[in-house]
Amino acid sequence: MTDAREQGLALDPKYDAAGLVTAVVTDSATGELLMVAHMNAEALAATRETGKATFWSRSRQSLWVKGETSGHVLSVREMRIDCDQDAIWIIAEPAGPACHTDARSCFYRRIVPEGLERVG
Repeated sequence: MTDAREQGLALDPKYDAAGLVTAVVTDSATGELLMVAHMNAEALAATRETGKATFWSRSRQSLWVKGETSGHVLSVREMRIDCDQDAIWIIAEPAGPACHTDARSCFYRRIVPEGLERVG
C-alpha cells in the first residue's frame, strides 16, 4: 500500500504541532547551504505567490520576508519537499548575505574539539 503523501503529486505538508515545517535554503548557483528557518501554511503560500522566501518567525510570532529590511532577499528559483512532506528545500538566488550577522551563510562556524572556529 502506498501513502498518497509520500508517493502522490499533491502538495500536503505535514506541519508539526506548532503548525510549522522546516525550510532549508541553498544557493542556486553554488549549492551552498545558506540558512534554515520555519514556514507555516501562510509563509509557504506567500513564498509560492511572490517568489520571495517568506518564513514564520518563532521569536516574533509573525511572518517575515527574508531581506525585507536589509534588502538581502532570497529569490526562489525552485522549491522541493521531502518524501513525507515535513521539510522544504528552497533553492534561491541570494541578493546579499543570508545570515542576519552579515555572513554569507548562517553556517559560518565549524564545531571542533576546542569549541567553534570560523570557516570560509
